[in-house]
Formats: sequence, C-alpha cells, structure tokens
Amino acid sequence: MKIKMRICAVLLALTAFAATTDGSRADNGSMTLTIYKGGWIIGASGGGGTLYFQGRRYSVTVGGLDYGLVFGGSKSVLHGIVRNIYHPSDVEGVYAAAGAGVAVVEGVRAIVLTNQKGAVLELRGHQYGLIANADLSGLAISLD
Repeated sequence: MKIKMRICAVLLALTAFAATTDGSRADNGSMTLTIYKGGWIIGASGGGGTLYFQGRRYSVTVGGLDYGLVFGGSKSVLHGIVRNIYHPSDVEGVYAAAGAGVAVVEGVRAIVLTNQKGAVLELRGHQYGLIANADLSGLAISLD
C-alpha cells in the first residue's frame, strides 16, 4: 500500500512538472528602428523598422505619444537586442517609458523598454535634430 502511494505521488509530481514546462525557451532577436518625434508639450512619434528573429526578417511599425516637456523635432535611429520572446508577435504591444534628453544636431540615445508580454528592448543609437524632452511616453509596436 505504501509503495502504491509513493508511486502515485511521484507520478503526480511528474505530471505537475510536465504541465508547467512547455518544452520551449524564450529566445533573443535584434531590432532596428527609425523613430521620428516632434511636439510642443504634447508630442507624437512614429516610424518603423525591422525585427530579426530566428533567421527571418519582420517589418514593424512604431507609433506613440509623449506628455511633459517636449519641444522640437528629431529622428532617432536605434539598433539593439530584443530579449525574452517566443514568437515574433511577442514584440507587439505598448511600451511605457519616462525619459529625458537633448539633441542639438546630433545626440546619443539609449532606451530599455518592456511590454506586457515580457519582451525587453535594449536599444541604442543616434538622435538627430533639435529637441529637448523630459516626459512620459508610450510607444506601440506592431508587426506589419
């Protein structure tokens, strides 16, 4: 009787473990984005780019709103890593950030963002234009 109970307990534990692991692991990709931003107090941004994931290319569209101190206009060209994604669609969603920056002709930009699916963007690059900002912003990314 004790052996049957132990076997049942082991089988139950193995079943529970198998149910919590789906056999897949999150992967990393890379992304290139070009974002145009402009505004006065309230700003808007838009652009596009490319996600490279598991040997394939996916076009993405970017759009967003900024609120706070926003003055001027800029173009940012960013490159970096996308972490913690299982499928290309995991990069889709809304990313929120608080940031500050100044660009006069050219500046450096680096951002780390996370969406509701757990995807993490670590991007850096250059910002061109004349802009000063200290704001809260939301950035939406979608696959084309």
